[in-house]
Amino acid sequence: MGEMVQFPSDGSTASGYLAVPRSGSGPGVIVIQEWWGLVPHIKDVADRFASAGFVALAPDLYDGHATTEPDEAGKAMMNLELQRAANHMAGAVDFLIGHDATTSDRIGAVGFCMGGGLVLWLSTLKPEITACVPFYGAIPWDSMQPDYTDAQAAYMGHYAENDGWATQDGARKLEEHLIDLGKDVIFYFYENTDHAFFNDDRAEVYDEAASRLAWDRTIDFFRDRL
Repeated sequence: MGEMVQFPSDGSTASGYLAVPRSGSGPGVIVIQEWWGLVPHIKDVADRFASAGFVALAPDLYDGHATTEPDEAGKAMMNLELQRAANHMAGAVDFLIGHDATTSDRIGAVGFCMGGGLVLWLSTLKPEITACVPFYGAIPWDSMQPDYTDAQAAYMGHYAENDGWATQDGARKLEEHLIDLGKDVIFYFYENTDHAFFNDDRAEVYDEAASRLAWDRTIDFFRDRL
């Protein structure tokens, strides 16, 4: 359904996977990868958003690198050049807003694992992000401390009950912080699920019922906010 595209990124060029609905137009959604890279699962998620009527763009934050090995993925995440990643995400937002298929300058952002943390950060960098959905998102980089004060986004979080990385405690503290700032926010916690429960390429953690519920909630949220 989708295709690889290129777009400007602060003086350089980034690439990403773009999926457009069959209708030819719709609201724009940025899809941010897990620590594995721009793998087939993330492209499939973008295609699913297109099937639901959204113009979805998944920027390649690793610039062509991808892996299936957890150790290599962890190293790639920790070695990610944050400013370059920010430039790629911001460029993706601008590209979507300027695309003929995108019907609004109100953009949604969804991310998974590492990408969940990155979309939280992106919401503080680009006021065009009006709906932000982290799936088991946490921020592992000490140098990244997002300031949500001026963010324009509403937030919907999806978190697993059994997650040693994006912990319930950490998620609840973030939810409370956003509420204290007066943000529109709701976080969901899914019983008997593990980290990456939405990833249907990982049979050991995938939870079909939780995934379907989280997906339906996300689609309704984006349709309402975008």
